[in-house]
Amino acid sequence: MTIVPAQHRPAALAPFVTALSAYDLGPAGVHRGLPSSTLSITIPETDSLEVAWPGRPGSRERFRAVVAGLHLDAAELRQRGGTRGVWLTLSPPGAGALLGIPASALSGHVADLAEVAPALAHLPERLAACRSWPQRRALVEDALIAGRARHQDNGGGRDLRAALAALSEAARVQEAARLLGCSRRHLSGVVRAELGVTPKEYQRLLRFEAARGALAAAGRAGAADLAAVAAASGFADQAHFTREWRVMAGCTPTEWLRAETR
Repeated sequence: MTIVPAQHRPAALAPFVTALSAYDLGPAGVHRGLPSSTLSITIPETDSLEVAWPGRPGSRERFRAVVAGLHLDAAELRQRGGTRGVWLTLSPPGAGALLGIPASALSGHVADLAEVAPALAHLPERLAACRSWPQRRALVEDALIAGRARHQDNGGGRDLRAALAALSEAARVQEAARLLGCSRRHLSGVVRAELGVTPKEYQRLLRFEAARGALAAAGRAGAADLAAVAAASGFADQAHFTREWRVMAGCTPTEWLRAETR
């Protein structure tokens, strides 16, 4: 999947949109959607998008544009015909701030953008009419800014933002609770209600995400030292890293890297 680097985002979107890019799935038109600590929105320029969960029999569905919640297993995205479009990721508070729903409403599954946010149903057709990436980017940003104005009372609140910051900083959930000055039970309640995953699962996503970034960087440098990637990402050892990658990505780190760089 080829990504065009995103430009500077408007201030109104900066806390909520973590990436906004053009994409091209290449000749095969297939992409492995890996677990992440963010929600994603994929909008094809033409045709539609087929999404399947390899570990979930009968899960194959087709969408004109798709929103994916936090998930701990990989999805397969297949786009026939034109393979280009716009891809963006939202922080968990961004689901409420821009779409008007908590991230927990989408946890573990995907949904059509038009059903989640009817006001954005026009985006696929209007994107198809754009002639350049700056036009497409501006169209999406304007639609999201309008969503922020509609849902200005949403966004997860201070408790959620503090909880996510503490979980990102701490190595363990109990440590995060101490940083916040609350019980582990209270922290768990806030995170589950807003994200649909447990604090431990959220930290698992963060660790996997860090490993994915480190692995991709090592691959671009020409040699991926899996032991070094494992250590830098917080895994006990290379074997732990490889087991976790197989479970969450559905392949080995080396297989994923080979597919991403071919």
